[in-house]
Amino acid sequence: MQVPARFEYERADSVPHAIELLERYGPEARIVAGGHSLIPMMKLRLAQPEALIDINGLSELGQISVEGDELVIGALVRHTELLNSTTATDLFPIFRDAERVIADPIVRNRGTVGGSLCQGDPSEDLSAVFSALRASAVIQGTGGTRTVPIRQFHEGPYETAVGPGELLLQLRVPVVAGTGSAYEKVERRVGDWPVAAAGAVLSVADGVITRAGIGLTAVGAAHFCAPEAEASLTGSPPGDEAFAEAGRIAAEHCEPHADQRGPADYKRHLAAELTRRALAAAAGRI
Repeated sequence: MQVPARFEYERADSVPHAIELLERYGPEARIVAGGHSLIPMMKLRLAQPEALIDINGLSELGQISVEGDELVIGALVRHTELLNSTTATDLFPIFRDAERVIADPIVRNRGTVGGSLCQGDPSEDLSAVFSALRASAVIQGTGGTRTVPIRQFHEGPYETAVGPGELLLQLRVPVVAGTGSAYEKVERRVGDWPVAAAGAVLSVADGVITRAGIGLTAVGAAHFCAPEAEASLTGSPPGDEAFAEAGRIAAEHCEPHADQRGPADYKRHLAAELTRRALAAAAGRI
């Protein structure tokens, strides 16, 4: 039987209360919402937090809205809520593409957007999505609220910019006219972690690409993005040749590792091909 180590349990009734509890219990406290990543690690004793702070009652963190020229997604939004939100998916179909292939309905019903990002898994789908979208993360702690570009949010495997005593509140995504987006994933079986996956966001004006975002996961891309490939697209007309070249550049700058999901060369090939496909699909949605 897999049994977690002993821990304290507290239920927060507001964001300030959650931060107060984090400060009270110190750096060994952990936030729990969906728990699909944390609880299995606790059962295996790979994680042994001294306290769990339950934030499921913080409804203010579970909203999806448009504020000015930004889409705002609360950290407590469930995967299934994001999948079914026309507010989010009409603006950015990449959310629909990705959420359809994340885990299974049981996990999507309880797992949260914020939990996925804060887990910091190198193969996490939404990390690539938000990187492609150039989102920003809003974090609150005892010192106040700060905003971190999502490409600076992940500091390494299972390490994020959310420090002890801090809580991820929301993700903010810039809304730009003339934009299309898409996500492509290869997995061993339905709902599995990706062998490789790529997200693409394109903005086009006057027949040329004015802004490109490429997110990659499971292939060793720093900060889940491909800036060199993005730069190759800016100022070019969208088309098969430009997309294939961007895929080649993206793959060149990846550092995939061989594991049970496949050899490194295969993953590098997938990085190129999935980037090309995602870019083509995104262009078709503008």
